[in-house]
Amino acid sequence: MNDLPFTGERFVPGTRGEIWIEHWHRYHFARRWTAGREVLDVACGEGYGTALLARDAVRVVGIDISPESIAHARAAYANVPNARFECASCTKLPLPDASVDVAVTFETIEHIEEQHAFVAELARVLRPSGILLLSCPNKLEYTDRRGFRNEFHVKELYREELAGLVGSRFPHSAWYGQRPSFFSLIAPESTAAAGEVVEVEESVPANASAHLANPLYFLLTASRDASAIAAGPAVVSVLADRGDWVHRDYEKVMRDLAATVERGEALERQVGDRERSIATLQEEVRSLQHAREELRDALALREAALAKSETECAKRGEVIARHEQEILRRRGWRWWLKLPLVRLGILPE
Repeated sequence: MNDLPFTGERFVPGTRGEIWIEHWHRYHFARRWTAGREVLDVACGEGYGTALLARDAVRVVGIDISPESIAHARAAYANVPNARFECASCTKLPLPDASVDVAVTFETIEHIEEQHAFVAELARVLRPSGILLLSCPNKLEYTDRRGFRNEFHVKELYREELAGLVGSRFPHSAWYGQRPSFFSLIAPESTAAAGEVVEVEESVPANASAHLANPLYFLLTASRDASAIAAGPAVVSVLADRGDWVHRDYEKVMRDLAATVERGEALERQVGDRERSIATLQEEVRSLQHAREELRDALALREAALAKSETECAKRGEVIARHEQEILRRRGWRWWLKLPLVRLGILPE
């Protein structure tokens, strides 16, 4: 049997991170309603939750639209005799009218457009006093405040939208909120519950409330029978990890973050040193350029002086040549013959 791949949305046992705490907690929470009853698990996925509910339930039917998931569930949980898996759409459940006591559907409704048809189908298969356990993201907290968009979600709901949708078929309900932290907490909206919730903010820890103000997920029980809801008193439920994986992962992330910050600071220091070295080199280059300009100016002055000297020498040569020509003219050709000896100083002029 091959494990199903984790797509990023459908939970598969063994997937790390807070997702496993969220999903497992919902099914453990549901067991207080499903024990000894006929149960339907809609969008069962891999089948782990159906198998868990089957430990206490009379029978559980897991429904999923994915043939791959159903094939896997049938193989993986073949040894669970009171669990059955069927491939079907959530808006066309393969069950008779009024045939189940409890319908469980976690993180399903936000994936479909036909939400009213889905709720109507759940009402059809539930017995008159049956109970619906449904969860979905709180759009205000899950998407709006986090600036996050889940590509797998078709239509997320605000609380009033979910209340109107479920209330159209199930007039009685009890609401809970779920939020993952280093554990998963499911707490009732009402303060009349077994157990205690104290929620504060770090900035004002003295101001406490007795409920989750902004749950990440809504989780509610609903029925057409008020007594069915009253029979399950509100409780606070906490799922804790024996291995404390989330906290250890958080500590690892913080260590890695500290190391990253330290490496970043070291790199900043290196960059600063290099920038200072570059500035020094740039200053040296500017000095060399200035020296080169001074040398070029001095060379230009020398070249100008040399050109002037050459000009003066040329003029003097012309003067001497004219002088010699004048002497030759005055003294005649004989003097021209004596000129080399005169120049050598052998004969006087």
